This record gives sequence, structure tokens and C-alpha cells, in this order.
Amino acid sequence: MRFHSRIEAGRALGQEMAAGEWVDPLVLALPRGGVPVAEHVAHAIGAQLDVIISRKIGAPSNPEMAIGAVGPDGDLVLDQRLIRLLGVDREYIDKASCAQLEEIQRRLSAYRGTRPSPRVSGRDTILVDDGIATGYTVLAAARGLRRMRPSRLVVAAPVCPPDTFHRLQQEVDMAVSLAIPADFGAVGEFYEDFTQVQDAEVIKILARWWGGQS
Repeated sequence: MRFHSRIEAGRALGQEMAAGEWVDPLVLALPRGGVPVAEHVAHAIGAQLDVIISRKIGAPSNPEMAIGAVGPDGDLVLDQRLIRLLGVDREYIDKASCAQLEEIQRRLSAYRGTRPSPRVSGRDTILVDDGIATGYTVLAAARGLRRMRPSRLVVAAPVCPPDTFHRLQQEVDMAVSLAIPADFGAVGEFYEDFTQVQDAEVIKILARWWGGQS
């Protein structure tokens, strides 16, 4: 399965999610790529839309290789096996996580301004991204959300590899993916247009939504 764009993927994922029953639903997008997808999911199920930010921690010699992630509350999800294999020390992890926390705060300020965070407690909370690879950023966000006591915690994405999908199923109440390909290489392979989403687009989508929705 391939999607033309994040908009097409969001509409398809929204249609899938609309078949369920949701209690006071809250859709939280992982910026930046998850925002265009999450907008259509929120429309489809009549949910409030907002964002949650977690950041990948890359390997010292290869920043694109995830050795873990840091959540918005500073909690870490780490691949201990890979960390041992690469010989990554704690000093590097602490320094990298602090840098990513600063980026989380920068993006939150840019996207949300002074807008208060949404209530999670007692709500069906759906965490949405444009695709999931290792799952570390999703896990870092999900574990933080779990402590906020949602009635249900759901992870949804257009595409996710089988091993990551099964791991997520153990962490949340429901995991949803339109495609779970065994030959997964990278999220971008499943999109014809995988142009990087910019901060300006995220801000525009959120402003449009918040301007017209409660």
C-alpha cells in the first residue's frame, strides 16, 4: 500500500477510525509529519486536535539511527541493546536528551504559544503519526500520556512494521495501522509525496483548527 500524500493517508486512516466508538476523543499529533494526518483523523471522529512532542535520540556516528527517544516530560525510552553494541556512554545520552528537550520546548512555544495543554484524563486519546519505524518517539509520548490517565490510549498511523506494531500493542490499549508490511524499509517509501512538513504548515493547520473548533 502506498499513499499519494499525508492528506490521503489521513483521510484513509480517519475512515478506518470512524468505524469505532469514541468517548470525548482527543487526537494528539506528533509534529511535524503527523499533523496533516491527524487533522483528518480528528475531523473523521469528531475529536479535539492538539499536539504532543517527543524527539528521537540519534546515534553519535549516525544521527538518523535511533538509539531511543525523549518524551515531553523528559522521560527516556532507550534501546539498551543497540547502546551497548555501539558503545554509547551515558554522558552522550544525557547531552543529547537535553538538546532534544530544548527543541521540544522550542516547538511547543512555536506551535501552541500560551494555549493551555488539553485535558487527557478520562478521554479516549489517539496518538497519530504519519508512519512509525522504530517506535521510540511514539513510545516516549505514549508512556507520558499513560500517566495522565486517559480512558483509552490508542496509537494510529498509516504504516508501521510488524515488530514495532506488536510492541506497541503491548504498551497501549489499541494500535491501528493501515499497512503492516514485512518488507518495511522507511516510512517515506510508502508515500509518493513525502515532502518534509515545515513549522509554518503545522502552525497554519493548528491555527485553522483552533480558530474554528472548541
